[in-house]
Amino acid sequence: MSRIISSHSCRVIVVGVITLIASVVPSFAQNSQKILGGYFEEWSIYYAGYNIANLQQNGVAGKLTHLLYAFADVTTNPAPACVIADSWADYSTPYLPSVSGIPYAGPLYGNFAAIQQLKQLHPKLKVLMSIGGASAANTAAFVTAASTAAGRQALAASCIDMFVNGNIAPGITAPGLFDGFNIDWEFPTASDTQNFTALLAEFRNQLNALEKVTRKDYVMSFDGPAGSQNYVNIDLKAAAKQVDFITIDGYNYAGSWDTQTNDASPLFDSKRDPLYGQRLDIDATVDAYLKAGVPPSKYTMGVPTYGAGWTGVPNKNHGLYQNSTGPSPVPLANGTGLCTDWSGSTAGCDPLLTPGLATYATLVKLTANGYSVYFDPLRIAVTLYDPSGGNFYTYDNPTTAFLKMLYIDLKVPGGLGGAYVWALKDDDANGTLVKTMAEGLGR
Repeated sequence: MSRIISSHSCRVIVVGVITLIASVVPSFAQNSQKILGGYFEEWSIYYAGYNIANLQQNGVAGKLTHLLYAFADVTTNPAPACVIADSWADYSTPYLPSVSGIPYAGPLYGNFAAIQQLKQLHPKLKVLMSIGGASAANTAAFVTAASTAAGRQALAASCIDMFVNGNIAPGITAPGLFDGFNIDWEFPTASDTQNFTALLAEFRNQLNALEKVTRKDYVMSFDGPAGSQNYVNIDLKAAAKQVDFITIDGYNYAGSWDTQTNDASPLFDSKRDPLYGQRLDIDATVDAYLKAGVPPSKYTMGVPTYGAGWTGVPNKNHGLYQNSTGPSPVPLANGTGLCTDWSGSTAGCDPLLTPGLATYATLVKLTANGYSVYFDPLRIAVTLYDPSGGNFYTYDNPTTAFLKMLYIDLKVPGGLGGAYVWALKDDDANGTLVKTMAEGLGR
């Protein structure tokens, strides 16, 4: 009974419960120990106008087990160290709304002051600093820092001193602000395999030593890619031993970089897909990680709160698996039309401000403006299509989000470790996707 359920069997089980959701929900463990994480981007406070206070106001903070803050940067000049990516957003701006209703007293302001208040209201919430992100500079710095024992020691010590010990900047301290780290090294090459594991081990060892002093528990995780061309360079079994869990991408299996439309975050493969068999689905990624030796309890599935889009899509098969002329234009955030200036100087655009992408908050409004929703029960995927404009989107909605949580419970005995979203600001104002996932995980 300890074997992994086959893709076909799990598909049958998950699809079979679609009509039984009402009776199935009560059977899930309440007060679940499953992880439910969410990434908060430091830049959310700018064009999107999304703040830490929103998480308290809409009730999402009470559903999360882990808040992952993106990002801190890495430097090697003059020595390997963590550095603040945006000091204004992180700890300087005095203009953010209070989380608790009490004005920020300073000298700590910005997102960090808001996080401090949020943790006071939710003492069980673990807040992790995510280090790195999609940046060539970060990748180069990781490579250099991780290449020697001295570099690894210096980087870990610097990050712990800044974010866990709370020595944020001269004259600004916030001890215990962060409870650990999420290493987002995008992406190690074959020559980095051993150094990647060694870097995680150094962070873990230094946090273990600190635990003996503070008597607090600290968390380590790393971001795991979905594409085999990226995770093949990570010794997944060895790396998993160093961390509490792995945030594993469950999205970007397709995107506007492709000329043909496809599902960006499907749970299963489909023989109808022209790319069938290329392991461009979550179930295939789960199988790969578990086969490599990652414990199921450390597998945390990524769920996107944004969609990928194409334009110039012909009216065939509701736009799915069709050629396109390019990325979809940036829509207005209210779903009523297109943004004519998406440089960020015009108000009212979808906050991602990027052709070929749109937030769930925007996409959910498109059905009132010429788009139709199509659900694929075999792939557990949902799409939007407007035949008049030839625009097509692939995204997650409450149905697919909930069913993915059922999969987390059913895939192996005891289930997978949990789930997380990228990113919190892209959900609707009520936090519908996160709350749906919480329900599916019994939280």
